[in-house]
Order: sequence, then structure tokens, then C-alpha cells
Amino acid sequence: MTAFLIDDRLLKGQFRKGDSMTQKVALSCEKCGARNYHVPAAKDSSKRMELKKYCSHCNEHTLHKQTR
Repeated sequence: MTAFLIDDRLLKGQFRKGDSMTQKVALSCEKCGARNYHVPAAKDSSKRMELKKYCSHCNEHTLHKQTR
């Protein structure tokens, strides 16, 4: 029944512009500090996410860590 209520609210447009269904976290480059990526947050994760991603500012693959 909760899924129906959520879908019903979406159809009626009762959510405000800033509301979202999932939390997103920013990933920043370890080398230059640029925030290049935004990914959905894991609900059960207590540790910060670390991924090796491409940084367009550094022009190479670097470690990207989750910011607050």
C-alpha cells in the first residue's frame, strides 16, 4: 500500500522541487579535490565510498572519495 501512496503523490505532483526519493552523495577527486560525480548513497553503509573514476580536470583515473 505504501508504494501506491508514493506513486499517487508523484502523479498528483505533491512533492516539492527539492524532494527526492533517494539520497545522493558527492564523490571528490583525491588529487585535485573537484567534485565530479554524484551517486546514490547506500543505506546500510557506515564507511565512506571510495571508487576509482576518471577525473576530467586531472585527465586520468584517480581515487574518488565520498564527501559530506
